[in-house]
Amino acid sequence: MTNTQQEPQAVRPFRIDVPEEHLADLGTRLARTRWPDELPGTGWSRGVPVDYLRGLAEYWRTSYDWRAHEAELNAYPQFTTEIDGQNVHFLHVRSPEPDATPLILLHGWPGAVTDFLDVIGPLTDPRARGGDPADAFHLVIPSLPGFGFSTPLAGPGMGAPRMAGVFVELMSRLGYGRYGVQGYDVGSWVAPEMAKQAPDRLVGLHLNAMLTFPYSEEEEKALEGADRRRWESVQDFNDGYLQCNGKRPQTVAYGLTDSPVGQLAWVVEKFKELSMPEEGLPEDSLDRDRMLTCVSLYWLTGTAGSAAQIYYEEISANGWSGAGEGDGGSDGSGAAHDEESGSWSPGRVTVPTGVLLSAHDVTVRAWAERDHDVVRWTELGEGGHFLAMERPALLVGDVRAFFRALR
Repeated sequence: MTNTQQEPQAVRPFRIDVPEEHLADLGTRLARTRWPDELPGTGWSRGVPVDYLRGLAEYWRTSYDWRAHEAELNAYPQFTTEIDGQNVHFLHVRSPEPDATPLILLHGWPGAVTDFLDVIGPLTDPRARGGDPADAFHLVIPSLPGFGFSTPLAGPGMGAPRMAGVFVELMSRLGYGRYGVQGYDVGSWVAPEMAKQAPDRLVGLHLNAMLTFPYSEEEEKALEGADRRRWESVQDFNDGYLQCNGKRPQTVAYGLTDSPVGQLAWVVEKFKELSMPEEGLPEDSLDRDRMLTCVSLYWLTGTAGSAAQIYYEEISANGWSGAGEGDGGSDGSGAAHDEESGSWSPGRVTVPTGVLLSAHDVTVRAWAERDHDVVRWTELGEGGHFLAMERPALLVGDVRAFFRALR
């Protein structure tokens, strides 16, 4: 991994160049994996099946070509800069349309900048695809602090508000005075914080895979229909990974940083559980090489632990102990703590907001509208959590329509 210049506030060109010995070490570790036993007849009900993971690990070792996907990433302009003591890596892909709307795309966990590779072309150059050039965007796609090449973490306290401050400064540093934000999962926590910190700079806020929470038992009891079903899904969700990441991220890091198969299993289970159709294999919804590029980034950068820290910051700051518990909200809604603690700041988001729901998403509309100025609400009825990879055309279409209405 290389860059140039040393000034802290400089925006430095960056190119991924993983040393060959790191790739050789990965291959050796995969070949020497110590495989566990498993109970017969349990399928995916107790975790990733051994036979499935053996096959995927062998493909990773013998057939997956990191260099080809490294080159795919390096085809886009990449940079690093330092903000608030944090090294920040990002793609900056300008549209050929000079009047394009600047847009920052924020990924989630387990995710990376690779989540958005299939939407870069359509969003930056709609004219080349038979679309309206007025729908074009200049894209900024950062690795969240602690993820990928946005490492090392500057220290404790890098929660959603502090990440938001980093990205507000990043957009200013790039010369963008007005811009849009799109985020999912962790990105849907950070994006509303950007709207709270710099409402005059944001054209609009587009969110998917967004979580919402009640402020009181009365709000929970008042739910009906689809909202009640979505809230019940949140409460029934297997949040084992959340408890591990959120309460003991350093302990989790040892196994995942030492064992590539451990890292593979940890991520691919989320690809399976959160993609659609639920009964299918991850490859039924997501490109296998794209999944392995994401896993490879976690492995090659050694960021299993630092990427998990965002969950620790938010759980410790908000007293949020699980997917269906707590009085704070993962949508950036109601925890009344200060920004230095890493918690979400209180107050309603006044920036126009678009909410996009896949078939897997569990956003409760009443609570989303309570906390945001929702001007567009779209229910797709298909696709899963990783919409930019599963159904990129649907995400692109809704992003275009949302910001078109705001122009």
